Amino acid sequence: MPREVIGQAAAGAPYSKAIRAGDFVYVSGQVPMTPDGKLVTGTIEDQTRQVMENIKAALAEAGCDMQDVVKCTGWLGDARDFARFNKVYTSFFEGSLPARSCVESRLMITADVEVEAIAYKPKA
Repeated sequence: MPREVIGQAAAGAPYSKAIRAGDFVYVSGQVPMTPDGKLVTGTIEDQTRQVMENIKAALAEAGCDMQDVVKCTGWLGDARDFARFNKVYTSFFEGSLPARSCVESRLMITADVEVEAIAYKPKA
């Protein structure tokens, strides 16, 4: 199955922002970094909003939107942020929510949240 790279990760990062493989789009784990490379600090709500905007932007580059997402995986630096994370996370979806796993984990950068997504949208 041919793979198509969708966008590039931040300069020097050893991964692609997203990959289309057939009818699926796999969005790499997104952290709360703005398009100009600045790390969003502050509340879990602020960080989650930036992460979800990053996912939304990567999906748009692939011709998808949030309603095409079928599965997400989330990592939180502190499980006590789960309810506040969920409020922002769910606001990015209309109707039914995608399948999801979410765990507490120390992240590779100084951030409180990371989310990856898988979307399904047949190529036109």
